[in-house]
Amino acid sequence: MALSAKTVANLRTPGRYRDSEVKGLYLQVANPDNRSWIFRFERDGRERWMGLGPLHTISLKEAREKAREARRALIDGIDPLEARREARAARAASAAKALSFAEATNRYFEAHEKKWRNDKHRAQFLSTLATYAFPHFGKLSVSAIDTGLVLKALEPIWLTKTETASRVRNRIEAVLDWATVRGYRAGDNPARWKGHLAEVLPARNAVTKVAHHAAMPIDELPRFMIELRAVNGVAARALEFCILTAARTGEVIRARWEEIDLAAATWTVPEGRMKGGREHRSPLSSRAVELLRNLPREDGNPFVFIGRRAGAGFSDLAMANVLKRMERADVTVHGFRSTFRDWAAERTNFQNHVIEMALAHRISSAVEAAYRRGDLLVKRKQLMEAWTGFCVGSPALGTVALLRGAK
Repeated sequence: MALSAKTVANLRTPGRYRDSEVKGLYLQVANPDNRSWIFRFERDGRERWMGLGPLHTISLKEAREKAREARRALIDGIDPLEARREARAARAASAAKALSFAEATNRYFEAHEKKWRNDKHRAQFLSTLATYAFPHFGKLSVSAIDTGLVLKALEPIWLTKTETASRVRNRIEAVLDWATVRGYRAGDNPARWKGHLAEVLPARNAVTKVAHHAAMPIDELPRFMIELRAVNGVAARALEFCILTAARTGEVIRARWEEIDLAAATWTVPEGRMKGGREHRSPLSSRAVELLRNLPREDGNPFVFIGRRAGAGFSDLAMANVLKRMERADVTVHGFRSTFRDWAAERTNFQNHVIEMALAHRISSAVEAAYRRGDLLVKRKQLMEAWTGFCVGSPALGTVALLRGAK
């Protein structure tokens, strides 16, 4: 049958209607609402049928061109059906690799979320990339991101927000490394620093000085502690406890009574709240125990330092606000750890590794860490009693470890 557009439109009876113009082309009618084009060919002695599309989408002219393309492939020794399957598989593989940077960021975050113990740092990972990277290449495939795009995100903030920009660069690099390992991109990481971005961006320490946490001079501390003890409120007691234990803010404000053993005078901070990711047993001085015994408690509230809302603890800024009310904006809560470190090094004869363990610092040497399995609790107990004695101005407590001649 010599098919024409009019003939094709009127064919409604079920069957196969061969086109006389292109060998192998048929209109297949299953029913009036189901009509499609098929191409018949033989390959290695086997009859094969290849669908070319429905009539409502593919016209007679288009079907003939598709059939001719298939015929030309056969002449070249190519099975058109297998070639189409391979092309579809290649497109599917390519589409699978077309993961956007924003999607890759979320997947990286999901895979690594547990490594951030601080809620603020966890939130900052996503927020900084959303603010500074996504506007430039968030919707682009990770395979398309190059050095130019990375610089487009970093250069506007590198000189004005250097610390933030440096962290954004680190995070972009981490996401792209993840994408490379997962097979979504190939080649060098355009966000790497050494030997790459370091050649076009000034080093962070050359742009801005590292700002350490403002610490109180050693000799000012006893007077400050007298003033602090005169301040009413649970937040003030939390700050006093934080100083007496040389602990970090997050460890103190989220402390729970289940971690405190008043009889043994110890405070065991679980690994999930420690920066180093290891449980830390901290000895409590006599003043720290006294402070804890006098704290107000609330039924059903697990926190040692209870907040204003029922069942809640304090915010991260509670102790900083105490300093603000005391008009001591020149120091920070974290800075008291530095004061403790300076005092212990300059005014006592305690060994360095005892002081470092009191601060819950990681042991840098893997060999040393493997052999040092104890927590030096007895020695640290003496250290913290001496520190408390210095803080409260009690010679009876503070002279145990003072260096000869120290004031």
